[in-house]
Amino acid sequence: MTLEELPGEQQAMGRMETPGSALEEVLSKALNQRSVTVGVYEAAKLLNVDPDNVVLCLLAADEEDDRDVALQIHFTLIQAFCCENDINILRVSNPGRLAELLLLGASGGAEQPADLHCVLVTNPHASQWKDPALSQLICFCQENRYKDQWVPVINLPER
Repeated sequence: MTLEELPGEQQAMGRMETPGSALEEVLSKALNQRSVTVGVYEAAKLLNVDPDNVVLCLLAADEEDDRDVALQIHFTLIQAFCCENDINILRVSNPGRLAELLLLGASGGAEQPADLHCVLVTNPHASQWKDPALSQLICFCQENRYKDQWVPVINLPER
């Protein structure tokens, strides 16, 4: 079966270049829909109140952050909560690019949020589940879980 013979949504998924490109598209749409929560503490509050509404959790840290024991403890707790509640989770390998993407949608990029280590994408409308980019990310997470990699690392494309 060729790409052209696949149903519409699968065709769109097949055209996605990389999981990083799909993540970029998901973040762009989520920012427009105001369905992004940024920050470890803000994410923890939302996960505690409304975990069923969270469709994706992103954890971002650079080499310096890997030595921050408190941050790593927060990451471990968030990862455990996401796994327990069937929330897809990804580790972003280049937090600088993630910051660029998030700042473009937030107040024109004028002021940088203090904590970009954890980002949650919520599902404000049922129609978002039909988004091919989000579907591709969910498939990417599921495929990695089958390989016993519960928190796959994703690389956002540079601009």
